[in-house]
Amino acid sequence: MKAIEELVSILTRLPGLGRKSALRIAYALLRADLSFSETLAERIRTLRTSVHFCSVCGSYTETDPCEVCSDPGRDRTVVCVVEQPQDVITIEASHEYRGLYHVLGGLLSPLDGIGPDKLAIRPLLARIRNAAHTSQPIREVVIATNPTIEGDTTALYLKKALEQEHVTITRLATGIPVGGDLEYADRLTLARSFRGRTPL
Repeated sequence: MKAIEELVSILTRLPGLGRKSALRIAYALLRADLSFSETLAERIRTLRTSVHFCSVCGSYTETDPCEVCSDPGRDRTVVCVVEQPQDVITIEASHEYRGLYHVLGGLLSPLDGIGPDKLAIRPLLARIRNAAHTSQPIREVVIATNPTIEGDTTALYLKKALEQEHVTITRLATGIPVGGDLEYADRLTLARSFRGRTPL
């Protein structure tokens, strides 16, 4: 049927959805109440108009600046640099971090044509320099890029770019996850775990 095939074709363009999953969703929508399908369509339609990027940190928000940037209770002396807006949501869910954020919008990848000019590195430097003249200057930049080749390359580039800014540069610890098994850890993960070991 053309209508189902067209929907499946659109759904498979979403990350993590193959043809079988897309078909299950299409059939579920056919079985659902019409009001559910209409509500879903409306939410998708309004998503792009109601959610946008924060003008300060680059995270997803419905208000500008976002809730984190406008929260007076946040520690304004620490900025956590992440790759994508969804990384902010992930870190916030841990309830362990109370500083500010800065979203790069990607990682350095010369093979894909993504250089420093394609990322929000200049705005980060501007934020640090502007904050230096306030009562709460940025003292620490936490680099929270993924532990991949691109993530490590970006972290090293940021470290070099921030050397003249008089801030402490830290990186999230990497290693064996909680509940992980040494038997299944790869060599790189083990090496990072040993380098980042802490006193007990």
